[in-house]
Amino acid sequence: MVTEFLLNYCLFAAKLVTLAALLIFTLSLILSLMASRRPDKESLEIENINEKFELMQTALEEELLSKAELKLLGKEKKRQDKEDNKAEKLRLKQGIEQPLRPRLFVLRFMGDMAASEINTFREAITAVISVAKTTDEVLVILESAGGLVHEYGLAASQLQRIKDQDLQLTVSIDRVAASGGYLMACVADKILAAPFAIVGSIGVFAELPNFHRLLEKHHIDIEHHTAGEYKTTLTMLGKNTDKAREKFKQELQETHDLFKDFVQSKRPSLEVSAVATGEHWYGSQALNLRLVDELMTSDDYLLTRHKDCDIFEVAYVIQETLKDKLSMLLEASISKGWQSLQRFLSQAVTSNRPHF
Repeated sequence: MVTEFLLNYCLFAAKLVTLAALLIFTLSLILSLMASRRPDKESLEIENINEKFELMQTALEEELLSKAELKLLGKEKKRQDKEDNKAEKLRLKQGIEQPLRPRLFVLRFMGDMAASEINTFREAITAVISVAKTTDEVLVILESAGGLVHEYGLAASQLQRIKDQDLQLTVSIDRVAASGGYLMACVADKILAAPFAIVGSIGVFAELPNFHRLLEKHHIDIEHHTAGEYKTTLTMLGKNTDKAREKFKQELQETHDLFKDFVQSKRPSLEVSAVATGEHWYGSQALNLRLVDELMTSDDYLLTRHKDCDIFEVAYVIQETLKDKLSMLLEASISKGWQSLQRFLSQAVTSNRPHF
């Protein structure tokens, strides 16, 4: 009786789980279709960093200074404003135009293996170079440990667009710019790094599993056909040959040579042969090796510049609606296991591509 009860209970529970899964899948599909019918909400967000610093300073002054000190400070600011207005009127009377302050545009790039932010990053760059003048500067706060070669090659090309407009380009590395991240950084006119930021890793790697012996053990044959001797080299399922391995290594070496040549062209004073070993260094070491130009965080750089230029942080943002978030949550609840399998297979397939 107990066994029969447990069996019936398990069958009932299985039905409930199946129905719940079907319901979630249906809702997810409906929400996905609804979301796909509307255009993405995209916007260019701009923050005035000078105003941000001034608000922070004012808030601290109000909290820390006495009433008498605040009164004196207020009088001093009024006096300074009065002098500035007087000087402005005099310039206008004499027909002298006030020189425009240079502008510093701040962009951020947070890199992953596939450089996923490249689409929004390129839009932000387009926006900036459409209004920037040669007296302006672009600061890119970069964080990336590298990834796929073609993705980071494109990201570096986006930074080159800034240079092609005769704009000063500065890259700041607060945490890490290694491998593909350094490929991007070396495009800059000046590279800043925090003392313990990770820099370098000028190298290339690729790896993939091979299941041929496992399949052969279970008498499973794989049909693998190509047109072109080197259409594929190493494979996951077929038997790999020494000739294919040598070709694969040759391709890796060619990619590494391109990497080194690119870095050398952007930083001629760098002894590339000494640093292109795949090793990484901390900021203070990287300075001695000329991988970077100055030890400084992005925060300190902004503080040093806000007195003599107008600073604007620019970001191109694609907003997610509640429908998007709910749809993603529902999909994740029924496909977690499938996604794990896909992730494993994706890594196995793409890992044979060269990585920075």
